[in-house]
Amino acid sequence: MEAAAGERAEPGNLAGVRHIILVLSGKGGVGKSTISTELALALRHQGKKVGILDVDLCGPSIPHMLRAQGKAVHQCDNGWVPVFVDQEQSISLMSVGFLLENPDEAVVWRGPKKHALIKQFVSDVAWGQLDYLVVDTPPGTSDEHMATMEALRPYRPLGALVVTTPQAVSIGDVRRELTFCKKTGLQVIGVIENMSGFTCPHCAECTNVFSSGSGEELARLAGVPFLGPGYETWLITLGRSTFTQ
Repeated sequence: MEAAAGERAEPGNLAGVRHIILVLSGKGGVGKSTISTELALALRHQGKKVGILDVDLCGPSIPHMLRAQGKAVHQCDNGWVPVFVDQEQSISLMSVGFLLENPDEAVVWRGPKKHALIKQFVSDVAWGQLDYLVVDTPPGTSDEHMATMEALRPYRPLGALVVTTPQAVSIGDVRRELTFCKKTGLQVIGVIENMSGFTCPHCAECTNVFSSGSGEELARLAGVPFLGPGYETWLITLGRSTFTQ
């Protein structure tokens, strides 16, 4: 049953999920999936129960990052049981990577099949009780993003983290990503500028490999928070200030 405008749909398997956070990027290769993984780990270290929904159907890399490749997804009365990636079962993961017979198999599906799987991921995964569900999206602003937003909108996502790197081409793509958030009514929690510097492991000096400051300037012009270029900066910001509930 479709929910009326402004109303929540029947939550189903998302009934126990308190907050939903999307992680977006304008282009590939900026570290979006790494940010999603680090965010989930940071929240877990604060005692939160976290789920990760990997809807990057053509590039499901999070199972590899969390050393969960080859694990099986099982069925229960409420749908799919996500894969737990730690002994405490504080991080659960669902990814198309678990559904492929060969992990190197290319996902060459047409739009309707991708949309159907995204909707199934949203409705048919038995997450149980979660403090946060982190949704790792594909790069860009494709039909898959629209399908994800349409499926999640009734559950009122908390907002989106937008990941960029300092290069001009990445900044330009992120402008379009911010426009997408505005058009779909998705709040931007903040912009993260990744890969702006390299810290020497010997002397701890930071070298700006590309440049720095572009992400901060973009966030300022767009009127959204800038969460910093370094992992330490934005993890502390997210953990202690932004997500305090």
